[in-house]
Amino acid sequence: MNPAPSQAGFSLIEVILAVLILGIALVGLTEGVTSALTSSKTSETQTTAAMLAAGQIETLRAEGIYEDGETEGDFGDEFPQYHWTQTIAAESDISGLHDVDVTVEDNRTGKTLYDLRTMLFELPQGTNDVSHSRRPGHRREQ
Repeated sequence: MNPAPSQAGFSLIEVILAVLILGIALVGLTEGVTSALTSSKTSETQTTAAMLAAGQIETLRAEGIYEDGETEGDFGDEFPQYHWTQTIAAESDISGLHDVDVTVEDNRTGKTLYDLRTMLFELPQGTNDVSHSRRPGHRREQ
């Protein structure tokens, strides 16, 4: 009498199913990682564009002279993929108030990445004199 053959081990169907399940899981994992990397790069681009737009407005504010019209430029060799367009328009109701719109675009695609709009007030000539300052520790001359 021959003993019954041992049932230990996996059948071919079980191995094929295990490989199929593993393959589907790997495809899902790869898609998830790719999606996360793409999202991270998009977020980095948006954040950089927002910071560059804010920097452009701060540069304009530091200069203190607001000429109405549209100007454009790039951010030099440090950020070659970005291009900015700046529009300044005087508000008709209040003298010295300007509407400023800075748009940052992708140089390669031309797609708008960020649009920042604010209002800046141009001080009348002669008002930024030190004698008019109200800084702590300084007295106003009379």
